[in-house]
Amino acid sequence: MERDSRQGTGRRNAGWPAIVSWVMFDWSTQPFFTLITTFVFSPYFASRLAPNPVEGQALWGYATAAAGLTIAFLSPVLGAVADAGGSRKPWIVVFSVLLVVASFAMWWAAPGVEGAITIALVAFAIGTVGAEFATVFTNAMMPDLVEEERLGRLSGTGWAVGYVGGLVSLGATLGFLVGNPDTGHTLLGNPPILGLDPARFEGDRASGPFTAIWYVIFVIPLFLFVPDVPRRMKLGAAARAGCRDLVATLSRLRSHGNAARYLIAHMIYTDGLVALFAFGAIYAAGVFGWSAIELGLFGILFLVTGTIGALVGGRLDDLIGPKKLIVACLIILIVASLGILSVDRQHVAFVIPVPAATADGGLFNSISEKAYFALGAVIGAIAGPLQSASRTLLVRVSPRERMTEFFGLYALSGKVTSFLGPLAVSALTMVSGSQRIGISILLVFFIAGSAALVGVKQER
Repeated sequence: MERDSRQGTGRRNAGWPAIVSWVMFDWSTQPFFTLITTFVFSPYFASRLAPNPVEGQALWGYATAAAGLTIAFLSPVLGAVADAGGSRKPWIVVFSVLLVVASFAMWWAAPGVEGAITIALVAFAIGTVGAEFATVFTNAMMPDLVEEERLGRLSGTGWAVGYVGGLVSLGATLGFLVGNPDTGHTLLGNPPILGLDPARFEGDRASGPFTAIWYVIFVIPLFLFVPDVPRRMKLGAAARAGCRDLVATLSRLRSHGNAARYLIAHMIYTDGLVALFAFGAIYAAGVFGWSAIELGLFGILFLVTGTIGALVGGRLDDLIGPKKLIVACLIILIVASLGILSVDRQHVAFVIPVPAATADGGLFNSISEKAYFALGAVIGAIAGPLQSASRTLLVRVSPRERMTEFFGLYALSGKVTSFLGPLAVSALTMVSGSQRIGISILLVFFIAGSAALVGVKQER
């Protein structure tokens, strides 16, 4: 295939400062997904700020859906504009500002404050848009850093380092910021720092500003050391050229049938994955009544297994190829998700009765909680390789000269219907009045995505 002037920098053996700095982007963004989207702020919103867990799960789903719609409409256009204009770092700056400002705003989503629910939902949606778009442009830098046969390792290492960043940030949050409302102490047994009041859930809310500060500190190496494509034209000209190119690319998807099939499969199973991450901790908080400390420990286990999974998955990706790895991960994810649905306070495997938790039995003292805890570890180990191999497979099936544009389409495939997963969970939860019935719809997305992936060929 003939290379055109927009292909990129041409670097295939970037120095270690560039590679390490690119990997550190995953480290810098992971606290947003770990602390806010999954394990600290979202359960706080659903179980403490919203009127009740069922309504909280539904409202959080609607905010997730709104962010997904925004990303769906804009990501391919912005990817095409960036390919035409050249530079990616200015776009990363713009969306980093959204992430940072929105994360800081979450501090003001306090119980009893007028408009707190609106503040939380709007800030979460804007922060999600910022984090996802910054990731689109950073992912597009991958082919300029290493050779093609090392992409799986680079991607897997990024996910693993990101999980470690999530683990460290979560440990710091639980150890120093979040206090148990009953005891007033953090996981380390001390009062929260900075005089944070556990009774007003100030530690949970402080996860937002903490995420913003963390991101600002650790994203700096990306701007200093990772090479960028030189600017080729001004924004207005790039917008016009990018939109023309996007229309042409969409019309040419027929000639890129394999890539189109993969984008459809990715669209389907990512819908389920987005909803699983959005509601996994919310579900546990509602069903088992877990506090931030228990949810944080659950998150630590998830991240530890996720780190190991991402490291191992990156090597498996290079060894067996990303497609086989994705299919295997989806099968395991289907089984584990079914297991989660089978667990509640009184039962495991849907019908097997188990003793309820006792008030003085310590953390995770019921069989049901232990089962949920173990299933979360399995999902953590699978999530890293699944997401890492997904972006590697895109590189292998896409035309190299339009890599940012196809990463925009990749984000589109991950977001154009990603509102359907959270929206389906929210609607089903509200109609049924059951959190379990609400999240059962996720199995449909995982099974359908697996079936769609079968016809994709790993071309390179």
